[in-house]
Amino acid sequence: QVQLVESGGGLVQAGGSLRLSCAASGSIFSINAMGWYRQAPGEQRELVADITRGGSTNYADSVKGRFTISRDTARNTVYLQMNSLKPEDTAVYYCNFRVTTGRWSSYLEVWGQGTLVTVSS
Repeated sequence: QVQLVESGGGLVQAGGSLRLSCAASGSIFSINAMGWYRQAPGEQRELVADITRGGSTNYADSVKGRFTISRDTARNTVYLQMNSLKPEDTAVYYCNFRVTTGRWSSYLEVWGQGTLVTVSS
């Protein structure tokens, strides 16, 4: 099975930076997309950023200019560099991979365990 392990969350003050990492392990035939989502208490999970197989990136309007998603395909790892953090960024952040495990299989989604980012005012 494919598993994602996240790291990099923590407590920072407003204006600070964090870098989240998410590495996949297991048998993967291909990775079609990687993404970061977040969920604040009492709110729905939302897309923060994603990157496609071809390298195209997409960001939520609320993080444009502050967050950067990147990847290391050789290590099956995706990163989220977060700068100029705001209290509104406080949430549990989840990575998500869309992968196939065989040549003829359809894609499936795999989620990380979540990492808490807390931004103090």
